[in-house]
Amino acid sequence: MAQFKIYGGRRVLAPLRLAMSDVVHGCAVDVLGLPPDKRFHRFFPMSAVDFPTPAGRTERYTIIEIVMFEGRSVATKKAFFMRLYGDFTERLNIDPQDLEISIVETPQHDWGIRGRAGDELVLTYDVAR
Repeated sequence: MAQFKIYGGRRVLAPLRLAMSDVVHGCAVDVLGLPPDKRFHRFFPMSAVDFPTPAGRTERYTIIEIVMFEGRSVATKKAFFMRLYGDFTERLNIDPQDLEISIVETPQHDWGIRGRAGDELVLTYDVAR
């Protein structure tokens, strides 16, 4: 299980949100092993006042926050970062200095989903990659 929150300036994020969702999802399926039919993305296009651009970044500055079940290896998470950086550059014209990614891992028992605790679910994918 993983949920993605994607923040950015409204002028850039709004027109890219569908393509960005495809990029994020492709990376999550290929690297994190998420099922192709599980796409949990939330977009937060913000005004310049609410989403100021830090020094050294451009108007394409984007933040991705991921909450997911714990268990994936450090190597898998680093591979995921690198794949996102490459695909964002190639497919969305967002350079690595304009993309920040953070992962928050949650024990399965701390996640309520489908009427039960996450550790009671039978998953069709492996979170210990």
